[in-house]
Amino acid sequence: MKALKERILRDGKCFEGGILKVDNFINHQMDPILMKSMAVEFVRRFASTKINKVLTIEASGIAPAIMVGYLLELPVVFAKKKKPSTMENMLTTTVYSFTKDRNYDVCVSGDYLCPGDKVLFIDDFLANGNAAKGIIDLVNKAGAELVGMGFLIEKSFQHGGEQLRSMGVHVESLAIIESLDDCKIVLKE
Repeated sequence: MKALKERILRDGKCFEGGILKVDNFINHQMDPILMKSMAVEFVRRFASTKINKVLTIEASGIAPAIMVGYLLELPVVFAKKKKPSTMENMLTTTVYSFTKDRNYDVCVSGDYLCPGDKVLFIDDFLANGNAAKGIIDLVNKAGAELVGMGFLIEKSFQHGGEQLRSMGVHVESLAIIESLDDCKIVLKE
């Protein structure tokens, strides 16, 4: 997606260790016009897919997922990274965070992720694919069906997208980063 790629090159910041910081327009301060444009693109890319629920993981996936849910007029569920004491019918899985270098539990209520649901997962980043694999586990535990995964930015050099695609998952990424070597952002054309 041209507008996102241009924005990454203009406003993204690269740090050692393959870190791309986009907090000034995606995951801290948000550009709602760009967010809407990205959601429109996801709706276009998944247009032939039967979906009845949008799923994301807190916190940075919530904004793009809400936009997609709004456009599709579907409910949006976000998996929580802390187990609430009030959640009933809890489904859980463990996810390793590359950014934070630790494991954490992710949970969602089986009241909101149900057997027969056709789920589209939306998130900001796809790197190693750990969060995505955790979501797949939650969807399976719920008896739902994952129909696709949409990511704003994929870091192809961390191979999560390659792994998901080899598992037969329909993955759509709006911008693909081929390299962040020497803190230079190289995008796939």
